[in-house]
Amino acid sequence: MSDTPTKPTPAPWRATALTLFPDAFPGVLGTSIIGGAQKSGIWQLDTVDIRDFSTNRHRSVDSPPSGGGPGMVLKPDVAAAAIDSVSDARDGDRPLIYMTPRGKPLTQQRVRALSSGAGLIVFCGRFEGLDQRVIEARNMEEISIGDFVLAGGEVAAQVMIEACVRLLPGVLGAADSTVDESFEDGLLEYPLYTKPREFEGRSIPEVLLSGDHKKIAAWRDAQSKETTQARRPDLYEKVMAAKLQTGDGS
Repeated sequence: MSDTPTKPTPAPWRATALTLFPDAFPGVLGTSIIGGAQKSGIWQLDTVDIRDFSTNRHRSVDSPPSGGGPGMVLKPDVAAAAIDSVSDARDGDRPLIYMTPRGKPLTQQRVRALSSGAGLIVFCGRFEGLDQRVIEARNMEEISIGDFVLAGGEVAAQVMIEACVRLLPGVLGAADSTVDESFEDGLLEYPLYTKPREFEGRSIPEVLLSGDHKKIAAWRDAQSKETTQARRPDLYEKVMAAKLQTGDGS
């Protein structure tokens, strides 16, 4: 028998979604490479039905906002009980995240940090939102996927989870697939082309067919900068400012 110790199998990256609609999961997370990675044990998905923690026979989870106004607000006692049912929600290695339009924008940098950890716990909001006292008491991180409003947090949660899962080792076929893409260097990705060479009167740029990797790299860099400056001047200015600080004016 070999005396070489066997390495323990790493625990899968784990996502737990607290939601009023557990049937919304896995949704798109059960398809393509993300669903395949789940089936192969790279990551794990659990759902918690918030309504299970209602304390009345009608299973209500919301109440009118204090001070008046339209809509309803998720009740703090129900939300807190649902959160506390997850064993590591308060003191574990996984951050507790609340999907809300008033949160900080989700960035690729934050996605990379989340994917490198043990996983995450995400609370999917509904109605007008969640009682502020729960957010503060449970130290919830508020995250937004964009400057718009959805009917609930389920789709937003799935967006965030998918962004994290695709970065896990073994999910994508090529290890470098995530290196040269939008936001990895702060810029938007350059235009992409493939066969056929001609399509509806449009040709693949000659530089991409030249075989000169230095010229191709320079063309792609220029295209990334041009696209970012035109579509996301905020990102472009941020990247250029960072380059000036580091002495890289390229």
